[in-house]
Amino acid sequence: MLLATLALVCISLVTIYAIGHPRTDAPQAADSPAVGDERIELQQSRYAGFWLKQALYAAAGLACLVAVNLVDYRRIGPYSYAIYAGILGLLMVLLLDKYIDLPFVPVVNSARRWIRITIMGRDVVNIQPSEFCKVGFILALAWYLRFRENYRMFKGLVGPFAITLLAIVLIMRQPDLGTVMLLMPILFTMLFVAGARVKHLLLIIGMALLSAPILWQFMHPYQRMRISSVALQNERVFAAAQSRPRLAAYLVGDTDKLRTWRRDEGYHLIHSKQAIASGGIRGYGLGRGPYLRYDYLPERHNDFIFAAIAHQFGLVGCVVVLLLYGVIIAAAMEIAWLNTDAFGRLVAAGIGAMFAVEVLVNVNMTMGLMPITGLTLPLVSYGGSSMVVHLIAVGLLNNIGRERPFSLAKKPFEFEN
Repeated sequence: MLLATLALVCISLVTIYAIGHPRTDAPQAADSPAVGDERIELQQSRYAGFWLKQALYAAAGLACLVAVNLVDYRRIGPYSYAIYAGILGLLMVLLLDKYIDLPFVPVVNSARRWIRITIMGRDVVNIQPSEFCKVGFILALAWYLRFRENYRMFKGLVGPFAITLLAIVLIMRQPDLGTVMLLMPILFTMLFVAGARVKHLLLIIGMALLSAPILWQFMHPYQRMRISSVALQNERVFAAAQSRPRLAAYLVGDTDKLRTWRRDEGYHLIHSKQAIASGGIRGYGLGRGPYLRYDYLPERHNDFIFAAIAHQFGLVGCVVVLLLYGVIIAAAMEIAWLNTDAFGRLVAAGIGAMFAVEVLVNVNMTMGLMPITGLTLPLVSYGGSSMVVHLIAVGLLNNIGRERPFSLAKKPFEFEN
């Protein structure tokens, strides 16, 4: 697990370095993706220093991984609620900026997700509380569920859902759709491991699906556009929306958005798919290819870094990356399965679910199979908060696997029915 983690961190550094230092002398293939007639200049300088920052983030994350292992994870448990409450407090600070202009809360693309730390007038780092909320939420929920059995009844699910909704409401106000989408699968996974009845979980999922059309009406147009973009890739759906104003209004909320979809909301999606497809089996090679040389895909160092990996290393590189994630997820599930401590078992299951959902959503997002949510590729995408949080999560997994208590009793959460 630790070797797979280090390999993914190295892939992150190599890929981000290649994005900032593309091989301009590399010959371009004849089948380079069509990108239109617009002039797009080289953008090496924009990304040139990102790999060094990512290396510093990785070093900080590895230090946190080691620090987490210095204390038995069972001693961390009693502080779970306090950790979660502190993170919720930071999320409330971000919400407060909507009403009081706080100088340390930057507004980026109409979103308030970061707290800026400044020393001697210089911006040192931006902290994203919603990233830290992932681990804090897992710890708090695991501590709540560890000795309870009332969630075996439908009304007993109120407590776990209340813990989850506290974070969801605050994160939605930023807004950060990706993290919101992540918390619910983690909740259902941990409830399932804790022994909640499957029929109750299926009933809740069914109720959510039935209420989806109602929730759709209250979504902002840009939120509808992100979800509808998956369908708008189909030429028939796109043509039908153009010819039927009522359908267009239902899908995107604003019929005028369809006219600019390909160069605005659909731009990243279209070029991400082209970057992946043009990589073929082996890819163009490290630092090579039009999507490394030109700025066709602006977020290729962050949300769409999987497309950059596929473009350089092809299908072979993608399979290697996914296998490395498979090692981490499999290790998390094994640690959860073999652990006889309820708290440790739930934390390991939650972290495994976190990695699995993030990888699934991010990879499918870059291929146009799921909406663009802003959910990063763990341990690979550029970003300090994301890197540190996921290395802390791996550190917790290692701690739980290393400090397994010996017990002759049966495993927790094993019920007769």
